[in-house]
Amino acid sequence: MTAEIDLFIQSAWLEDGLAENTLEAYRRDLNAFLDWLWNLDKKTLINATTDDIQAWFAQEFSQTKPSTANRRLASLRRFYGWALRNKLIESDPCLNIKAAKQSQRFPATLSEQQVEKLLHAPDTRYALGIRDRAMLETLYATGLRVSELISIETLELSITEGVVRVSGGKGDKDRLVPLGAEAQHWIEKYMKESRPDLLKGKRSNTLFITGRGSAMTRQSFWLIVKKYALKAGITTPLSPHVLRHAFATHLLNHGADLRVVQMLLGHSDISTTQIYTHVARERLKKLHSEHHPRA
Repeated sequence: MTAEIDLFIQSAWLEDGLAENTLEAYRRDLNAFLDWLWNLDKKTLINATTDDIQAWFAQEFSQTKPSTANRRLASLRRFYGWALRNKLIESDPCLNIKAAKQSQRFPATLSEQQVEKLLHAPDTRYALGIRDRAMLETLYATGLRVSELISIETLELSITEGVVRVSGGKGDKDRLVPLGAEAQHWIEKYMKESRPDLLKGKRSNTLFITGRGSAMTRQSFWLIVKKYALKAGITTPLSPHVLRHAFATHLLNHGADLRVVQMLLGHSDISTTQIYTHVARERLKKLHSEHHPRA
């Protein structure tokens, strides 16, 4: 009964290089629908109808968030699109099913002034302060995911060319991301003055390390961001991912092309990046109303 699911997951991995978490989410959603179909009428995914899908959502997800229901619908759409291309079905049962309406969520971000305060919060008289400044500068300059930032290896960094090769992101697709002058300066300072002190004779391929010379964790970096946000007087709800949002929003505010921002962020679909256009547009409206004489 799950043979088609296995084939679909294998195809999604081979053709699109999707991340393991994404593939597992597809598998969970499809197995849940398959179990429901089989218990109801001994049906499989291949002979399910539009009515079956609508009945499943009406019964199972009438009280869930629209975003959850839409995520499951996206799993079914992807599966049946694959099944149609491979001639396992004659028509797509998801074709005329509309997604649930949901209020658009916009990512939390920081103003450029808030980012400046955060970047200057570490005390760079000390080795850990230099490391923290280098990490914050790198995160803001590149828009990396936190998991990507803490996974950077020294061999993936080119100070002379001013780029970092990011590997192991969503979909396991590598990309080259420019660092910018400030991030370059602080990484170089960190590698010369701070990293050797933190290693204390140990060896590590990881660029950013803890005070014990080991690789940084996401939780450890979150505590670092939280500490400096408090020091900088930033009351906006903050997480390491907020700097990624600030990176994208500030680039768009200063005229960057959406496709370029998509490439830098490592988004496979530009629809994921388009959410930032609204954030940037609203910020520009606010600036206009505050500073234009006829606003």
